[in-house]
Amino acid sequence: MEREQVIIVRYCEIHLKGKNRGYFEQVFMNNLEKALAGVRHEIRRPSGRYVVENFDGSRTEEICERIRKVFGVHTLSVGIKTGADLDEIFEEVVRIAPDSGTFKVETNRADKHFPLNSVEVNAEIGGRLLGKNPSLKVDVREPQCVLHIDIRENGTALVFRDIIKGAGGMPVGTAGKGMLLLSGGIDSPVAGYMIAKRGMKLECVHFHSYPYTNMQAREKVEELARILAEYTGGLTLHVVSVTHIQEEIHKKCPEEMMITLLRRFMMRIAERLSLETGAQCIVTGESLGQVASQTVEGMTSSNAVIKTMPVLRPLVGFDKTEIIAKAREIGTYETSVLPYEDCCTVFLPKHPLIRPKLDKVEAAESLLDVQGLIDEAFAGIEAVQF
Repeated sequence: MEREQVIIVRYCEIHLKGKNRGYFEQVFMNNLEKALAGVRHEIRRPSGRYVVENFDGSRTEEICERIRKVFGVHTLSVGIKTGADLDEIFEEVVRIAPDSGTFKVETNRADKHFPLNSVEVNAEIGGRLLGKNPSLKVDVREPQCVLHIDIRENGTALVFRDIIKGAGGMPVGTAGKGMLLLSGGIDSPVAGYMIAKRGMKLECVHFHSYPYTNMQAREKVEELARILAEYTGGLTLHVVSVTHIQEEIHKKCPEEMMITLLRRFMMRIAERLSLETGAQCIVTGESLGQVASQTVEGMTSSNAVIKTMPVLRPLVGFDKTEIIAKAREIGTYETSVLPYEDCCTVFLPKHPLIRPKLDKVEAAESLLDVQGLIDEAFAGIEAVQF
């Protein structure tokens, strides 16, 4: 059989889904296809894994990087598909084996009619390899290299060496849709990543205060949305001006309530936008105690204006060090730390309320035309697709 380079993709929790497994597998397949849009390929689905075939070998690294970011991918490997024949298998094992050091052979035998069982294949191929290269030694406990053989049911075998870690989680689109409040900071992109990893499709809303904030601040957020879209299979960013809202709060309300009142407006706008776009919850990057507004009292004040859906805070128990580490891992950190201010820095009070009392917040808010300001903000919403 002619040898062919393939990419083997293994999924995470889908195998636990029982009678619903077919649905999760189909969504996962659709997400893989979406990730590989514009690249010539075919995907087969043998039992328990997916195999990408018929692609341009010069794009192997690019294809692996795209697949690695698909939620639901546990691991992937670049391998060779060959015939389920010991001589052909051994020929491919020789190609990927190290020149020296320790190794072991690990075989998965999906074809139970193959004449040798997994242990016998390991012994046969390992023995041949030792005979061909005396510089190698077998170490079944802590080998420097593992040579993998996967004998399939259709008369083929897959031979590979390296296993690449995928994004993990569940396929995006299997856990509803959420509206992410996406700022230009470190936290909110990580929150979006974490909730999308559990299968939630994302819409994003960004609040800006032009001309108090510049267009570079907006471009920074658009870049964060683009990075997130690589993991989520695409998303829409809704851009909302809260300039007039902030001016009115600054003019009519106590200075120390600026952040508290602005957060309440953001929540109301996010909820209305969610209802219009089919999102079922609001997602924020808040972490308990990280800044003055992220106290239980502050969160209670924000939540009080939400009437129809939950507010999810994936990072609520994370500390800053953990959030930064995750931001670096997913590729958002370098963009997040660019020195362009977001709307929350405009009219920033010297001493913001740490534990706002809801009755006093509502009293201050009564001085504003809340509905009129929200309607005005909605009239100017822009939507950008990624």
